[in-house]
Amino acid sequence: MSAQARLDLTPPPAAEIEADAADALAEDLGGGDVTADLLPDVADIAYLLCKEDAVVCGRPWFDACHRALDPHVQIDWKVEEGQRVHGRTVLATLQGRARALVSAERASLNFMQTLSAVATVTAQYVAAVEGTGAKILDTRKTLPGLRLAQKYAVRVGGGVNHRIGLFDAVMLKENHIRAAGSIRGAIHSARARHPKLPLIVEVETLEQLREALGQGCDRVLIDDFSADDRREAVRIARAAPFDGRIPLEVSGGVDFTTLRGIAEDGVDCISIGALTKHVRAIDLSLKLGPPPNLQGA
Repeated sequence: MSAQARLDLTPPPAAEIEADAADALAEDLGGGDVTADLLPDVADIAYLLCKEDAVVCGRPWFDACHRALDPHVQIDWKVEEGQRVHGRTVLATLQGRARALVSAERASLNFMQTLSAVATVTAQYVAAVEGTGAKILDTRKTLPGLRLAQKYAVRVGGGVNHRIGLFDAVMLKENHIRAAGSIRGAIHSARARHPKLPLIVEVETLEQLREALGQGCDRVLIDDFSADDRREAVRIARAAPFDGRIPLEVSGGVDFTTLRGIAEDGVDCISIGALTKHVRAIDLSLKLGPPPNLQGA
């Protein structure tokens, strides 16, 4: 794992996680779990099984779902958050009330399988640019209501959060520049109104790049540049008088077939919507009973 991937395992505030869990449980349980009512409400055990290779992520949400229904449940994690595991690994064992274990199953798994998927894919992208110095950034293309959770999962996978929302950074795009009349005008307006916020400027030509670098900002996003123009953009940004002070970000047209080449061109950041948008859930299951002996599996 690269230097950029010093894992930030700081989750969102507990109140946010508990609210996520409460929403998920309310959606699933409604007026009550009519099938779990068929079970005797006795103490039981269960185990959480990961069926494929993955980066584990989502433990705080898993715990919150189960503790919301059984405050006395005991959850014994066998793996750490951010740990890479192979298929057929028991991630945790649980002891609690049978009905609560079953009722919390789907909501808790939904969080774990989604967040582990984001962390796993992010880790793959981070590994693909190893040694280039490029950072893998996420976007705002997240599942509604799960932005903080998914951006946490990106960090667990070794990626870097771009901006959380529309409130914590100014990002000037084509429409903003058009309304202001020029990049110069848009930057001056942004600095005047929001002097303490990071300023990111999206450019579409090398001429716009020179203008943005000359006016000063915190990052320039080169959008859909050809390979030749991208390399020229890197040369311009690193040469005098700019001297590499303003990092370059690439967005658009990025996948595993193009990623390494883009990173090797010398850009500083690569933002990828697929980290959180194209999520294929990790295959997990929660089963009542003692965990099987999977040694040698």
